[in-house]
Amino acid sequence: MESVDDYLTQLASEWPTPGGGSAATMVGAAGAALVAMVNRINSANPKYAAQAALAHALVARADDLRAELQRARARDEAAFDRVVAATAMPKSSDAEKATRRAALEIALNHAAAEPLLAAQSALEVLRLAAESLNIPNKNLISDIGCAAEFAAAALAACAYNVRINHRFMKDADAIEAQANALARYEREGNALQQSIRRAVGAALRS
Repeated sequence: MESVDDYLTQLASEWPTPGGGSAATMVGAAGAALVAMVNRINSANPKYAAQAALAHALVARADDLRAELQRARARDEAAFDRVVAATAMPKSSDAEKATRRAALEIALNHAAAEPLLAAQSALEVLRLAAESLNIPNKNLISDIGCAAEFAAAALAACAYNVRINHRFMKDADAIEAQANALARYEREGNALQQSIRRAVGAALRS
């Protein structure tokens, strides 16, 4: 298994993969891991026995999201590699240019779709962080806040990676559909982040 240090060394290298989209999924996965940690602790604390079922459910969902975001990392890297491969296709003749354009459009669409899917997962991590506030353990409130900030950062970073691919795509319908979905995720994500910030801030001041 690749270590975090190995991944960061590769991220810092001159190679374009892994890049921002891959890193975004790792940040989102860290947020999901924190949600799971908080609720594992809550589920084992007799003080919150009334919320034990909720805590267990949140752990299960957070673990699933962490795994999904880790899979999303590999898919994002593979999608970018396909864009690079399509860009490198020959373009000496009109037929080759047409083949290259078609392959590149498919690759770009896929390269936008992957971070869009990861953005949806990051939004779900934000939802879980918000649900975690229903268990009133103030000792873990900063961890919930961190989980939400990581998830929000992942969503924002995924959005950059969707939109960079839209700059080069030609399929207006695909661009519009992806952009509309992304805008919905951002609206809900921003609202959740602000709500969680207010709740965490209030708890830390009390």
